[in-house]
Amino acid sequence: MDVLVRSQEGVPAHPVERSQDAFVQVLIGPEDGTVHAVVRRFTLLPGGRIPRHKHPTVQHQQYVISGRVRVGVGTEVREVKAGDALLIPPDTPHWYENPNDEPVSFLCIIPRTSGYATLWLDD
Repeated sequence: MDVLVRSQEGVPAHPVERSQDAFVQVLIGPEDGTVHAVVRRFTLLPGGRIPRHKHPTVQHQQYVISGRVRVGVGTEVREVKAGDALLIPPDTPHWYENPNDEPVSFLCIIPRTSGYATLWLDD
């Protein structure tokens, strides 16, 4: 496998399903030959949100690059900021909300799997 260097500016941003003003970019994924993980970058614009959902078999590892975001994980609500890391266990309900005046960006690293189910728990 060759070394891959890719700028986020060259990766298309797609709206996150059922979200408001939230976008995802797959920075490194299966089409690049990754064996173990997929690296994605999420951006929530001011007022952006991703509704409560869960992934039955997928653990999330996240790192906030810029801004601040409110995250619900299970029954807890946390405000996380640039430099903070999160671990969201499989089958744990979670949601995101950006009530601030600046965009927030975070990396989300998930295992490469043959299937990735999202169960939406809110509209």
